[in-house]
Amino acid sequence: MILSTLLRIAFARNLGRTEIPFEVHFTNGSIYKNKEIAPEFVIRYKTFGAQLNTVFNTGWGLFESYINQTVEISGNIQLIVKAWADSGPNLAEHNRMSRIPNPFVRFRNWLHELKHSNRRIKRAVKNAHHHYNRGTDMFWKYLDPSMTYTCAYWKEGTKTLEEAQRNKLDHVCKKLRLKPGETMVDVGGGWGSLLFHAAENYGVKGTNISPTPDQNQALKTEAARRGLQNKITIQQKDFREVEGTFDKYASLGAFEHAGKGQLADWIKAMADSLKPGGIGVLHFIAHDRPIDTDFFIRKYIFPGGYLPGLSETVDIMSTHGLEILDIENLRRHYALTLDAWAENFEKHWEDINHVNPEHFDEKFKRTWRTYLALCAEYFRIDNSILRLYQITFSKGNTSSYPMDRGFLYDQIPADIPQVVTQSTLKN
Repeated sequence: MILSTLLRIAFARNLGRTEIPFEVHFTNGSIYKNKEIAPEFVIRYKTFGAQLNTVFNTGWGLFESYINQTVEISGNIQLIVKAWADSGPNLAEHNRMSRIPNPFVRFRNWLHELKHSNRRIKRAVKNAHHHYNRGTDMFWKYLDPSMTYTCAYWKEGTKTLEEAQRNKLDHVCKKLRLKPGETMVDVGGGWGSLLFHAAENYGVKGTNISPTPDQNQALKTEAARRGLQNKITIQQKDFREVEGTFDKYASLGAFEHAGKGQLADWIKAMADSLKPGGIGVLHFIAHDRPIDTDFFIRKYIFPGGYLPGLSETVDIMSTHGLEILDIENLRRHYALTLDAWAENFEKHWEDINHVNPEHFDEKFKRTWRTYLALCAEYFRIDNSILRLYQITFSKGNTSSYPMDRGFLYDQIPADIPQVVTQSTLKN
């Protein structure tokens, strides 16, 4: 009885002020309702331990129990995030926080960093394998055909995820001002979509830096199929081990894997890999200022990860002689991207399960559903402190980069040979 009373108080305080009607059913048979109308989502506790987990670990205790099947949630789970946002701090208050408010979650986050820090390369590689080295087939089921696993670019008129990802790849290539014959390094290039786009549409020679064998093998196979085996090379290495210098640098959605104490290592390696005057694009999920990264994401999805603060990133870049040319925030684009991934995941769950029923089981389904659906809503809500930044920079001050953004909206130059291909990475 005491536990259900504590939970009633917690739900009333943390979600109760929303206009979204919901219900919470406790193990003793009692029910909390915030409104006397039909609920849009219902939370049902199945065990005493699940209730205790929520008392101590608040929202992430709730979703942890959902993943472990000791809580059932009916309705759209994104609405839980929306209800929390409706009842929570405003944007300014949220941004002023520098650490996780719940001391129990903060302690668990500290223990996680102690065990999973990316400080050592061996551990960093293991952390990368945890998420990305699951075979290509599972990811193929919910990504677009290019297998691009980063925020898409939903410019006006875009109707599909595939089109939005193609927009993003070309948006980045235009920012880099690619020219035929130039060399380009992509750190954390996944299955190679950016390198393929750059090689086929802009005539560059590319190098992928990644520690994940599954992705690298798939990239190698696809490069050969496209006839790009002499234009794309792979260094199966950690970001700190890049060999060579390049005309252009790109990293899309990998800087988050540097880890809390390794941002300076990443940016030093980034600067070292560029020739003087070279141009780079760093694309990453971020906060505006340093703050602890969400524990749920670190434990279940990206161990050792850390969302950099924009302020600390820019500060470190300045100490390595990098000039900031442009910063673009694509936060709302990521909400739409994650919506599309979440929809594809649900639509193709049976196919994902059949890839490996023992690995892609009910717990995995709930984990990935929580990851994709909740992240989509976190990027959408009015008080979200999540950002998706693209920083365009040069090594040293530039005198040749365009002084306005008009060039970003031009068509691909007519003198660049274009090859239209269809990815067959699923094979």
